[in-house]
Amino acid sequence: MRRVLLYATLLVLIVTSVTAQDLASFEKRATMRKLDNGLTVIVLERHDAPVFSYATVVNAGSAQEIPGITGLAHMFEHMAFKGSDRVGSKDWPAEQKALAHVEEAYAAYDRANHAAVRDDAQVKKLEKAWKDAIAEADKYVVNDEFSTIIGRAGGVGMNAFTAQDMTAYYFSIPSNRFELWAFMESERFRNPVFRQFYKERDVVFEERRMRIESSPFGRLMEQFLSAAFMAHPYGYGSGIGWPSDLHSFSATDASNFAKTYYVPSNMVVAIVGDVNPAEAWPLIEKYFGRLPKAPQPPELRTVEPPQGSERMVTLREQAQPLYMEGYHRPAATDPDNATYDVISMLMSSGRTSRLYRSLVRDKKIAAGASGFNGFPGEKYPSLFTFFGATTPGHTPDELAEGVQAEIERLKTEDVPAPELQSVKTRVKAGLIRELADNEDLALQLASYQVTYGDWRELFRSVDRVDKVSAADVKRVANATFTPNNRTVARIVSAPKGAAK
Repeated sequence: MRRVLLYATLLVLIVTSVTAQDLASFEKRATMRKLDNGLTVIVLERHDAPVFSYATVVNAGSAQEIPGITGLAHMFEHMAFKGSDRVGSKDWPAEQKALAHVEEAYAAYDRANHAAVRDDAQVKKLEKAWKDAIAEADKYVVNDEFSTIIGRAGGVGMNAFTAQDMTAYYFSIPSNRFELWAFMESERFRNPVFRQFYKERDVVFEERRMRIESSPFGRLMEQFLSAAFMAHPYGYGSGIGWPSDLHSFSATDASNFAKTYYVPSNMVVAIVGDVNPAEAWPLIEKYFGRLPKAPQPPELRTVEPPQGSERMVTLREQAQPLYMEGYHRPAATDPDNATYDVISMLMSSGRTSRLYRSLVRDKKIAAGASGFNGFPGEKYPSLFTFFGATTPGHTPDELAEGVQAEIERLKTEDVPAPELQSVKTRVKAGLIRELADNEDLALQLASYQVTYGDWRELFRSVDRVDKVSAADVKRVANATFTPNNRTVARIVSAPKGAAK
């Protein structure tokens, strides 16, 4: 025990020193400005190689959707790679007219298709007119021009993701292509064009089929979230949208969504790497300053009401048994967020975690088990969730008993000092690993600026973890992990041919 304590103490001293030094040096090398249109831009110099990485984070995700347009945030992410009036078109004036005709034809088809009294012959006729309009508009498209231009300039790692709370775009590119990057990245948000929208909508629907309909875990997760959240958009499930919405929302809906949420005051751009601020800022002002100023989007009004009873979901399927249970917890900005982070690390970080040692290593009833924080998002009150997959011959009920036993330990026993210190050390070591990669760092800086209003919270969050005590863990566990605050979902193996 003395050796463990000595090792932990030495490691903490090293990590703390490095972290403090990095924060101080980052503040010296970082500049942040808010442009006249409201866009926040962070530039961090790091001259290790002649490249830079960036992340554009939009403060909008699937939580900003409403019934009828679920999945639209993810859909717009796809559209952001289709270019603008200057990128991706052979003849923009002609394409603009053709796209307007597509929307007119689709609106007519959609009204007929969803009419209370449906005329099948008319629906078929209008569908054909709509698809003919799409074929005409496609004649003007330069396929993949946006990504082709970036690739030819040496850009790598181009990607994006949509979460419940944000949408992010990122890649890396040589430093001597900074002006090209500034033009291209600002261009796709200046005047996005929703070309090939309905073709891409089919692609997104196929993603849903693969991730939800064809995945036992996807089906379980969707049912779990729908049960846990009765009012808040976090309950919309996967974030990829409901099937009926993916078959009905339009490019006009996507344009309205973008005009509301893709505005400069709702976006942050972080740039990390071989960038000279004196040269970069004039170019940032020149290109990103073109984005039109617009009102700040409305805040989400719906608040999930307190859960007053346990909720349960059971899927009977011919699949590996799975188990989930979740408890409502406050948003990431809550003062106890660091304590939830510590509990997550205690329960599921690596082979020394409590759930792994108990359920996987010792009892051998789980192939994997974890307890994770902030699911499905962090901006609003969310869930602390436990998950496990059984080994052959074991059941979700056994996993439930094992999870409850570990929860009771948290509620009744003080976490031993060496174990708590080990968690804190791993949190700090994880931060250092994140700081090493320009792309990861850019994404972290922009994400923290969006979520907390200050990128420095990336470092302050580690300091808060360091202050978490055993008493804090016990207090938060007792307040959160109660039966009336619990939602349980499980997959129970069903005999072949049995009803689900």
